[in-house]
Amino acid sequence: MGLYYFTDEQVIELSKNPNVKHVSNKSITYQESFKETYLEAYSQGKTSRTIFIEAGFNVQVLGDDRIKSSGKRWRRQSKRLEGVKDTRKGGSGRPRTRDLTKDEIIERQKAQIEYLKQERDFLLELKRLERQAIRKQQLSPKKSLKSSKK
Repeated sequence: MGLYYFTDEQVIELSKNPNVKHVSNKSITYQESFKETYLEAYSQGKTSRTIFIEAGFNVQVLGDDRIKSSGKRWRRQSKRLEGVKDTRKGGSGRPRTRDLTKDEIIERQKAQIEYLKQERDFLLELKRLERQAIRKQQLSPKKSLKSSKK
């Protein structure tokens, strides 16, 4: 976000808003429910600024750039499989140093098995399509060079 930071007073003001999950001097994280409300209202034709005002935000504190970029990011994220859910805790950052519990190991192994099954199905389908293309190429009539020289 660069040069624009929140003052301590602004952080306190923003943290009182129920649509804010976390706020610091450098950034703000919104509740998922607010993101979904935003997307619904935006699809009905409301502007980003209007949606933030109706949600109780002081738009002078947030700034137009932050409002526009948040809305643009959420619209892009809504097309993902996870939607606007915050995925930062699910696998980014430093790897864990503690030992996993048996349940966590089982969950990871289940996910890995599912991934490998999908990969296997993809490779089988790819092989099938290659065989089909080769058969099609072999069955297509070949032009004779002798018949074209008259």
